[in-house]
Amino acid sequence: MDLHAQYLGLTLRSPLVASAGPLTATVAGVERLAATGVGAVVLPSLFEEQLRAEADRDASLAEANTDSNPEASGYLPDPGAEHWPHRYLDLVSRAAGAVDIPVIASLNGVSAGGWTDYAAAIEQAGAAAIELNIYYLPGDPLIPSRDAERRYTEILTTVKAVVSIPVAMKLTPYFSSFGEMAVVLDHAGANGLVMFNRFMQTDIDPESFTVSGGFRLSTPEAALPRAWISRVRGLVRCSLAASTGVDTPADVAAYLLAGADVVMTTSSLLRHGPEHARFLLSGLSSWMERKGFKSVGDVRGLLAKSAEGEPAFGRTGYLSAIEQATHAYAPRR
Repeated sequence: MDLHAQYLGLTLRSPLVASAGPLTATVAGVERLAATGVGAVVLPSLFEEQLRAEADRDASLAEANTDSNPEASGYLPDPGAEHWPHRYLDLVSRAAGAVDIPVIASLNGVSAGGWTDYAAAIEQAGAAAIELNIYYLPGDPLIPSRDAERRYTEILTTVKAVVSIPVAMKLTPYFSSFGEMAVVLDHAGANGLVMFNRFMQTDIDPESFTVSGGFRLSTPEAALPRAWISRVRGLVRCSLAASTGVDTPADVAAYLLAGADVVMTTSSLLRHGPEHARFLLSGLSSWMERKGFKSVGDVRGLLAKSAEGEPAFGRTGYLSAIEQATHAYAPRR
């Protein structure tokens, strides 16, 4: 069974990608995942705030010391392994050298400032690609949607200007017109779109009168990303990666049928352990053999929305679902 997949112009040995999370935060973790057959790994994010804090710290130290002694620069702390941005580059370099699958770095931020220049250092460290995780929640409820959307293209083009490796955009579904945004980013040079990012939503505890922002592993609810992958499959040239709601081989197969080039998972690997990747790939192979498919390419996009339109993905499908629910749950007389 041929499980090879193409993603961001890279040839992967399988369509399953271990996405950013605790399991990819160490070289040992990356090696363990590579041994399970995943096609690539995405390292945890390097955050804009971490880079800005590092730059501010270095600037403060330099200002405090260099005025007092011409040789004071020699006493400045070595920006080595104790600081996360530098440790991150070390992780990229060592992980890329330890495994024979692509290691994808992740940058997480909300502005197109100088922090994006760090992307060039990530490329030099050996990353095969960069995933831009734009975790942006507009604080002003009156900000025009175009201003919020422009931020994504500005960050993308800023990073693309300093690297030659592929760049993917990890997106939220919360755009006024997600399909148009996908096309805009594709035209702006995105090599891939990852659908979707999960916002860590706050919640309210009525007993303690507190607002919390707790973290929860994703659930197998994947209808939204599958529907959008299917809708944009024929509209963009870039790669499409599925993210969220992967727990079984059937989930992987469904994403591929919708048109995903690769399927990413973190929660299922945390929930069941890294070896769960073997189960997902083995189950995918068994399903493909049972259905008569010889390669991932035979599966990908088979049920994507066609140019003529697919009723199941539009209002017709919505009305059909309402009718089915009505028949299933209407009171019996």
